[in-house]
Amino acid sequence: MNGPEITLEVAPELRLFVPHDRRRGATPLTTDGASTLGHVIESLGIPLTEAGELLVNGAPAHRSHIPGPGEHIAVQAVERPQQVPGAPLRFLLDVHLGTLARRLRLLGVDAAYESEDIGDPALAALSARERRVLLSRDRGLLRRREIWAGAYVYSDRPQEQLRDILGRFAPALAPWTRCTACNGTLAVADKDAVSDLLEHGTQQTYDVFAQCTECARVYWRGAHHGHLETIVADAVREFGGAAA
Repeated sequence: MNGPEITLEVAPELRLFVPHDRRRGATPLTTDGASTLGHVIESLGIPLTEAGELLVNGAPAHRSHIPGPGEHIAVQAVERPQQVPGAPLRFLLDVHLGTLARRLRLLGVDAAYESEDIGDPALAALSARERRVLLSRDRGLLRRREIWAGAYVYSDRPQEQLRDILGRFAPALAPWTRCTACNGTLAVADKDAVSDLLEHGTQQTYDVFAQCTECARVYWRGAHHGHLETIVADAVREFGGAAA
Protein backbone atom coordinates (compact mmCIF):
# COMPACT_ATOMS: atom_id res chain seq x y z
CA MET A 1 0.00 0.00 0.00
CA ASN A 2 1.16 3.52 -0.77
CA GLY A 3 -1.41 5.46 1.24
CA PRO A 4 -1.13 7.35 4.52
CA GLU A 5 0.51 5.83 7.57
CA ILE A 6 -1.54 5.72 10.76
CA THR A 7 -1.01 4.15 14.16
CA LEU A 8 -3.49 1.59 15.36
CA GLU A 9 -4.10 0.31 18.88
CA VAL A 10 -6.40 -2.57 19.68
CA ALA A 11 -8.07 -3.21 23.04
CA PRO A 12 -6.54 -6.16 24.94
CA GLU A 13 -9.78 -8.15 24.58
CA LEU A 14 -9.47 -8.00 20.78
CA ARG A 15 -5.80 -8.82 20.37
CA LEU A 16 -6.44 -12.50 19.78
CA PHE A 17 -7.85 -11.52 16.37
CA VAL A 18 -4.81 -9.61 15.09
CA PRO A 19 -1.32 -10.79 14.08
CA HIS A 20 1.18 -11.20 16.93
CA ASP A 21 3.18 -8.14 15.93
CA ARG A 22 0.13 -5.95 16.58
CA ARG A 23 -0.65 -7.25 20.07
CA ARG A 24 1.83 -5.14 22.01
CA GLY A 25 0.05 -1.76 21.74
CA ALA A 26 0.02 1.02 19.14
CA THR A 27 1.71 -0.05 15.89
CA PRO A 28 2.16 1.70 12.53
CA LEU A 29 -0.09 0.74 9.64
CA THR A 30 -0.03 1.94 6.04
CA THR A 31 -3.48 2.16 4.47
CA ASP A 32 -4.55 2.58 0.86
CA GLY A 33 -6.03 6.03 1.50
CA ALA A 34 -9.50 4.96 0.32
CA SER A 35 -10.67 2.19 2.66
CA THR A 36 -12.99 3.02 5.52
CA LEU A 37 -12.04 2.48 9.12
CA GLY A 38 -14.43 -0.46 9.25
CA HIS A 39 -12.70 -2.12 6.32
CA VAL A 40 -9.26 -1.52 7.86
CA ILE A 41 -10.40 -3.16 11.11
CA GLU A 42 -11.84 -6.18 9.31
CA SER A 43 -8.70 -6.55 7.19
CA LEU A 44 -6.73 -7.05 10.40
CA GLY A 45 -8.99 -9.97 11.36
CA ILE A 46 -11.32 -8.27 13.84
CA PRO A 47 -15.02 -9.00 13.22
CA LEU A 48 -16.94 -5.72 13.34
CA THR A 49 -19.37 -7.40 15.74
CA GLU A 50 -16.54 -7.25 18.29
CA ALA A 51 -15.46 -3.65 17.72
CA GLY A 52 -16.91 -1.17 20.16
CA GLU A 53 -16.23 2.56 20.16
CA LEU A 54 -13.70 3.72 17.58
CA LEU A 55 -11.48 6.67 18.50
CA VAL A 56 -9.54 8.83 16.07
CA ASN A 57 -7.01 10.98 17.91
CA GLY A 58 -9.10 10.45 21.03
CA ALA A 59 -12.45 11.48 19.50
CA PRO A 60 -15.28 9.05 18.60
CA ALA A 61 -15.47 8.18 14.91
CA HIS A 62 -17.80 6.20 12.65
CA ARG A 63 -16.78 3.08 10.79
CA SER A 64 -17.21 4.99 7.53
CA HIS A 65 -14.35 7.35 8.44
CA ILE A 66 -11.40 7.15 6.03
CA PRO A 67 -8.17 7.31 8.06
CA GLY A 68 -5.79 10.15 7.22
CA PRO A 69 -2.01 10.56 7.61
CA GLY A 70 -0.74 10.50 11.18
CA GLU A 71 -4.07 9.61 12.79
CA HIS A 72 -4.05 7.47 15.89
CA ILE A 73 -6.82 4.88 15.77
CA ALA A 74 -7.97 3.08 18.91
CA VAL A 75 -10.37 0.15 18.61
CA GLN A 76 -12.26 -0.45 21.85
CA ALA A 77 -14.02 -3.65 22.84
CA VAL A 78 -17.81 -3.84 22.89
CA GLU A 79 -19.27 -2.27 26.01
CA ARG A 80 -20.89 -4.76 28.39
CA PRO A 81 -23.75 -5.26 28.83
CA GLN A 82 -24.23 -4.71 25.12
CA GLN A 83 -27.49 -3.14 24.02
CA VAL A 84 -29.18 -4.57 20.91
CA PRO A 85 -31.86 -2.05 19.93
CA GLY A 86 -34.74 -2.64 17.57
CA ALA A 87 -35.94 -6.12 18.54
CA PRO A 88 -36.51 -8.37 21.55
CA LEU A 89 -33.22 -9.92 22.64
CA ARG A 90 -33.05 -13.41 21.18
CA PHE A 91 -30.30 -15.53 19.69
CA LEU A 92 -29.43 -17.79 16.79
CA LEU A 93 -26.56 -20.23 17.23
CA ASP A 94 -24.59 -22.00 14.53
CA VAL A 95 -24.29 -25.78 14.26
CA HIS A 96 -21.20 -25.96 16.50
CA LEU A 97 -22.86 -24.42 19.57
CA GLY A 98 -25.50 -26.99 20.44
CA THR A 99 -24.54 -27.31 24.11
CA LEU A 100 -24.60 -23.55 24.57
CA ALA A 101 -28.02 -23.39 22.91
CA ARG A 102 -29.43 -26.00 25.29
CA ARG A 103 -28.00 -24.20 28.33
CA LEU A 104 -29.44 -20.86 27.24
CA ARG A 105 -32.83 -22.53 26.78
CA LEU A 106 -32.50 -24.14 30.19
CA LEU A 107 -32.30 -20.60 31.57
CA GLY A 108 -35.35 -19.50 29.61
CA VAL A 109 -33.41 -17.55 26.97
CA ASP A 110 -34.80 -17.62 23.42
CA ALA A 111 -32.06 -19.45 21.51
CA ALA A 112 -32.78 -20.82 18.04
CA TYR A 113 -30.38 -23.50 16.84
CA GLU A 114 -30.02 -25.59 13.71
CA SER A 115 -28.72 -29.08 14.50
CA GLU A 116 -27.71 -29.50 10.85
CA ASP A 117 -25.38 -27.20 8.96
CA ILE A 118 -27.71 -25.11 6.79
CA GLY A 119 -24.85 -22.98 5.47
CA ASP A 120 -23.66 -19.46 6.19
CA PRO A 121 -26.00 -17.67 3.76
CA ALA A 122 -29.08 -19.34 5.27
CA LEU A 123 -27.95 -18.60 8.83
CA ALA A 124 -27.31 -14.96 8.00
CA ALA A 125 -30.69 -14.67 6.29
CA LEU A 126 -32.44 -16.25 9.28
CA SER A 127 -30.69 -13.83 11.64
CA ALA A 128 -31.95 -10.92 9.55
CA ARG A 129 -35.46 -12.28 9.04
CA GLU A 130 -36.09 -13.04 12.73
CA ARG A 131 -33.84 -10.27 14.07
CA ARG A 132 -31.74 -12.62 16.15
CA VAL A 133 -28.20 -12.08 17.42
CA LEU A 134 -26.08 -14.65 15.59
CA LEU A 135 -23.60 -16.40 17.89
CA SER A 136 -20.64 -18.15 16.29
CA ARG A 137 -16.93 -18.90 16.53
CA ASP A 138 -16.69 -18.52 12.75
CA ARG A 139 -15.25 -15.08 11.97
CA GLY A 140 -16.16 -15.39 8.30
CA LEU A 141 -19.82 -15.94 9.16
CA LEU A 142 -19.84 -12.88 11.39
CA ARG A 143 -18.50 -10.76 8.53
CA ARG A 144 -21.61 -11.34 6.41
CA ARG A 145 -23.32 -7.99 5.94
CA GLU A 146 -26.87 -9.35 6.00
CA ILE A 147 -26.85 -10.59 9.61
CA TRP A 148 -29.06 -8.65 12.00
CA ALA A 149 -26.48 -8.59 14.79
CA GLY A 150 -23.74 -10.95 15.83
CA ALA A 151 -21.25 -11.91 18.50
CA TYR A 152 -18.12 -14.00 18.53
CA VAL A 153 -18.11 -16.78 21.13
CA TYR A 154 -14.62 -16.59 22.59
CA SER A 155 -14.29 -19.93 24.39
CA ASP A 156 -14.70 -23.50 23.19
CA ARG A 157 -15.86 -24.62 26.65
CA PRO A 158 -19.67 -24.55 27.18
CA GLN A 159 -19.48 -23.27 30.77
CA GLU A 160 -17.28 -20.33 29.76
CA GLN A 161 -19.37 -19.73 26.64
CA LEU A 162 -22.49 -19.39 28.77
CA ARG A 163 -20.87 -16.93 31.17
CA ASP A 164 -19.55 -14.91 28.24
CA ILE A 165 -22.96 -14.53 26.56
CA LEU A 166 -24.84 -13.87 29.81
CA GLY A 167 -22.29 -11.25 30.81
CA ARG A 168 -22.22 -9.61 27.40
CA PHE A 169 -25.96 -9.33 26.73
CA ALA A 170 -27.54 -9.66 30.19
CA PRO A 171 -30.68 -11.47 28.95
CA ALA A 172 -33.56 -11.90 31.37
CA LEU A 173 -33.40 -15.37 32.92
CA ALA A 174 -36.47 -17.53 33.46
CA PRO A 175 -35.18 -21.05 34.21
CA TRP A 176 -37.24 -24.13 33.45
CA THR A 177 -39.63 -22.30 31.11
CA ARG A 178 -38.27 -23.32 27.71
CA CYS A 179 -37.84 -26.63 25.92
CA THR A 180 -34.15 -27.48 25.63
CA ALA A 181 -34.88 -29.61 22.55
CA CYS A 182 -36.81 -27.18 20.32
CA ASN A 183 -36.84 -23.79 22.11
CA GLY A 184 -40.62 -23.85 22.62
CA THR A 185 -42.24 -22.74 25.87
CA LEU A 186 -43.13 -25.17 28.64
CA ALA A 187 -46.49 -25.51 30.38
CA VAL A 188 -47.48 -27.48 33.47
CA ALA A 189 -48.76 -30.89 32.37
CA ASP A 190 -51.29 -33.15 34.07
CA LYS A 191 -49.77 -36.54 34.77
CA ASP A 192 -52.73 -38.43 33.34
CA ALA A 193 -52.64 -36.35 30.16
CA VAL A 194 -49.02 -37.30 29.42
CA SER A 195 -48.97 -40.83 30.84
CA ASP A 196 -48.92 -42.40 27.38
CA LEU A 197 -45.61 -40.62 26.71
CA LEU A 198 -43.91 -41.94 29.87
CA GLU A 199 -42.06 -45.13 30.70
CA HIS A 200 -43.70 -47.21 33.43
CA GLY A 201 -40.92 -46.46 35.92
CA THR A 202 -41.28 -42.73 35.36
CA GLN A 203 -45.03 -42.92 35.91
CA GLN A 204 -44.48 -44.71 39.21
CA THR A 205 -41.72 -42.41 40.48
CA TYR A 206 -42.68 -38.85 39.49
CA ASP A 207 -45.80 -36.73 39.76
CA VAL A 208 -44.80 -33.26 38.53
CA PHE A 209 -44.42 -32.75 34.78
CA ALA A 210 -44.12 -30.03 32.18
CA GLN A 211 -44.70 -30.31 28.45
CA CYS A 212 -43.46 -28.30 25.50
CA THR A 213 -46.26 -26.43 23.76
CA GLU A 214 -44.45 -26.84 20.43
CA CYS A 215 -42.98 -30.36 20.21
CA ALA A 216 -44.93 -32.03 23.08
CA ARG A 217 -41.78 -33.28 24.78
CA VAL A 218 -42.39 -34.06 28.46
CA TYR A 219 -40.07 -32.97 31.29
CA TRP A 220 -39.71 -34.06 34.89
CA ARG A 221 -37.07 -33.79 37.59
CA GLY A 222 -35.24 -37.01 36.88
CA ALA A 223 -31.84 -38.37 37.86
CA HIS A 224 -30.00 -35.83 35.70
CA HIS A 225 -31.77 -32.89 37.31
CA GLY A 226 -29.06 -32.23 39.90
CA HIS A 227 -26.52 -31.32 37.20
CA LEU A 228 -29.01 -28.98 35.53
CA GLU A 229 -29.88 -27.37 38.86
CA THR A 230 -26.20 -26.58 39.37
CA ILE A 231 -25.99 -24.85 35.97
CA VAL A 232 -29.12 -22.84 36.76
CA ALA A 233 -28.07 -21.94 40.30
CA ASP A 234 -24.62 -20.77 39.17
CA ALA A 235 -26.09 -18.59 36.40
CA VAL A 236 -28.78 -17.09 38.61
CA ARG A 237 -26.32 -16.35 41.38
CA GLU A 238 -23.97 -14.48 39.03
CA PHE A 239 -26.38 -12.91 36.55
CA GLY A 240 -29.74 -12.68 38.33
CA GLY A 241 -33.13 -14.25 37.76
CA ALA A 242 -35.30 -16.76 39.56
CA ALA A 243 -33.93 -20.26 40.16
CA ALA A 244 -37.24 -21.97 40.87
